[in-house]
Amino acid sequence: MPARLSRGGLVVLAVLLCAVLGVVTWLVVSDGDDGATGPAPPGNEARPEFAAPDRPPVPLTVIKIDNVEAARPQTGLDAADVVYVEPVEGGSTRLAALYSEQIPDVTGPVRSAREADVELFAQYGEPTLVFSGAAPEIEPVLAESSARLVRPRDVPDAFFRDPARPVPHNLYVRPPSVPQGTGPAPTQVLPRGDAPSGGRQVSDHVVRVGRDEYRFEFSPGTGRWRVVLNGSPVTSVGTGDVGAATVVVQQVEETAGTGVEDASGSPSPVVRTVGSGDATLLRDGSLFDGTWSRSSPTEGTRFTTESGQALPLADGPVWVLLVPR
Repeated sequence: MPARLSRGGLVVLAVLLCAVLGVVTWLVVSDGDDGATGPAPPGNEARPEFAAPDRPPVPLTVIKIDNVEAARPQTGLDAADVVYVEPVEGGSTRLAALYSEQIPDVTGPVRSAREADVELFAQYGEPTLVFSGAAPEIEPVLAESSARLVRPRDVPDAFFRDPARPVPHNLYVRPPSVPQGTGPAPTQVLPRGDAPSGGRQVSDHVVRVGRDEYRFEFSPGTGRWRVVLNGSPVTSVGTGDVGAATVVVQQVEETAGTGVEDASGSPSPVVRTVGSGDATLLRDGSLFDGTWSRSSPTEGTRFTTESGQALPLADGPVWVLLVPR
């Protein structure tokens, strides 16, 4: 007499049949996949706008560069995609050079990071941030940033000192020897495009950041704005004068930092680059007045004219001056 399955056995058999049917169905559907995108994998549900699949991340390295008289001329400035001018304590300025398309063999002099760097470079995803060090109060803030931090103690062989220059203005880095960060291309963070109408032609423009005076002189032959600091052209060792296709003067809020002071007791300022404010943009021999906006740390910065038109940057290197309002 044939054996009869118990009720429990029938349930197990039914479950097995359903599982087999599900696998067969999955194989059939997968074999005919037409490239349509399915549900996002876990952890990718909230992709930032700049991380869209059709815009893959690019290599990004940010290097903090000394900017006092003893540090000039600097090395590697000419290869930067974007140079940020940041106010620091005592009315001085420091540079943050961002590299993507070209990586120079040597860059420097390298100096310390600041609290403002965390918010500023969050819009670039996970870049490498190269710096000489930071005050103890700043280290925990930097550790929470999205950047990959690189100091001499992290990659000792990538750094060296120039004995012909005084300490601390003689520390240099070999960027190809440091780990490479990634993030959205500079052209996504700071959109490029044709100039809108309404600009006025100018041959030069002066901006003061703290005690430093920056003059930008337009050369029709090159389409670049030559950078002049405190009356002397900014040059890069081995290449000569440094110029920008676009200059952005970004009026930002300044707040007190974490209590860090320099030797004279001057507090370290923190400029806020999330929010909105007035902006002046120089490109193609014209000056445009407008506004800037950035709604969150992971979003890029957008510029508009006074009439509300998009105000994109020109192709080529960019200098951004963060000026406390």
